[in-house]
Amino acid sequence: MTSENSLLVVNHPREFPWAITGATVISAREYLAGTAHFEGRRAHVINLCRHDRYQSRGYYVSLLAEARGQRPLPDMKSVGDLQSTSHPTGFSRPEFVAALQSLLHDQTGNEFTIDVIFGRDLARRRDELAQRIFQSLPAPLLRVSFEKVHGGWRTSRVQVLGLMDLNRAEREFVAAAVNSYLHQRPSRPRNCSAGMPALAILYNEDEPDPPSNVEALNCFIRLANSRGLRAEIIGRGDRDRLAEFDGLFIRDTTRVNHYTYEMARAAADAGLVVIDDPDSIVRCTNKVFLNELFVRHRVPIPKTVMVDPRTNAETVVEQLGLPCVVKRPDSAFSLGVFKVETIDALEDALASLLGQSELVLAQEWFPTSFDWRVGVLDRRALYVCKYFMAPGHWQVVKREPQRKLEGSTETVAVGEAPEAVVKTAVRAANLIGDGLYGVDLKEVDGKCYVMEVNDNPNIDAGNEDAVLKDALYREIIGVFLRRIGEPARPHNGHDEARTGNWQNGMAIKYEGGEIAAKDSEGSDSRRIPV
Repeated sequence: MTSENSLLVVNHPREFPWAITGATVISAREYLAGTAHFEGRRAHVINLCRHDRYQSRGYYVSLLAEARGQRPLPDMKSVGDLQSTSHPTGFSRPEFVAALQSLLHDQTGNEFTIDVIFGRDLARRRDELAQRIFQSLPAPLLRVSFEKVHGGWRTSRVQVLGLMDLNRAEREFVAAAVNSYLHQRPSRPRNCSAGMPALAILYNEDEPDPPSNVEALNCFIRLANSRGLRAEIIGRGDRDRLAEFDGLFIRDTTRVNHYTYEMARAAADAGLVVIDDPDSIVRCTNKVFLNELFVRHRVPIPKTVMVDPRTNAETVVEQLGLPCVVKRPDSAFSLGVFKVETIDALEDALASLLGQSELVLAQEWFPTSFDWRVGVLDRRALYVCKYFMAPGHWQVVKREPQRKLEGSTETVAVGEAPEAVVKTAVRAANLIGDGLYGVDLKEVDGKCYVMEVNDNPNIDAGNEDAVLKDALYREIIGVFLRRIGEPARPHNGHDEARTGNWQNGMAIKYEGGEIAAKDSEGSDSRRIPV
């Protein structure tokens, strides 16, 4: 977004006599008239009208902005939230509620009200809270009230403010906040044509195990631009920029209690095409959930024991024998995974892991020289690799003090890989969704077993692209382009799952740090911590 493409829409221009560099102040009546001056203009529309009443002038400003392919603030989802009889969705999310308790821990009394102006506190005291509110409900002018009930803070009222609700000094504050909001972002590339779709690639250069190296990121950007999709790297601090884009491609290591999940949720809620989507992150990052899913759908996996504090080591040994492998449910990159060869080692591993998680997985150990990795996108196999074990180690990655050793990677054409490996991988991935997944399998005595399904799998230049070269990146970009052009849809079944419809034979629901799973006949209900 550039300030040159910004429209400030007000009820009457006299309400906003200040000039903002590169922005045009117009009346709501002029904007709704749709004069030729604004036709086809890919503008960012700042709606400063009162928009909390259904079919009001302000309501139609945001509605027509979306219809014209422009980007309104607030968008219609936020306008709908503000008209709802319940509080906006974002204010009831666990991450917001938890942050609220922390940010108001020093607030005296049982009530508190804050005026939020483009993510800033009008009273200049609680900007961090104001920014949280703005991220959860992106609207220019809000008054939000909170109350303390049973020792905890909760939202009690949300009001939309109009410019005429503020005195002149307060409106000067609004003008400064508008100016800062419009100019704090980098400008769009000048060669970006009007209406050109845009893809945000979320990347963290400080991540020790990034899913794509810099060379691969450059390939994504180059191939996206060649196909008419403007691609740009963004970071964790760019959440408020998501409205500038049509798609979000996560190239950072994901976790549920992590900013990557919050970014995916925010992007999906805003209507962006997201890979990988929030549901995939929740499902793939918990091995307890994967085990439950694969057992129910008879996907071949190693023999597994779900260990809780009431299960003793002898039960594990009786069922799996030794050696076996013990895993923390959210383990990744060979962290939180232990091969144990004695009962004492097993007891030590379980004691350590059960201190971090209510449930732990123990699996039979399959000694192999490599793991198969099948990349699946849009329910089809995309690439196949062999990940060889690190030298002298039983895992692909061996971690030592101050260094990390990795085995080599050999990429093979999908058509040359064993058919059973590819078919089993695609079947497992399709139980998760239609995003981008890396399915790890072991082949033992002519049979293949799914070890896990990973969201945001590695795509590194020189490894996974060794067979397809540019075609690998082109295929992924092509999926984004196609989905961006499709009518809006719930992201990966997310809305259906949350309303209780059946996904893959199960009702899946994420709430309060747990996944609730129940089969299609309403029996065998489970709550799985994540």
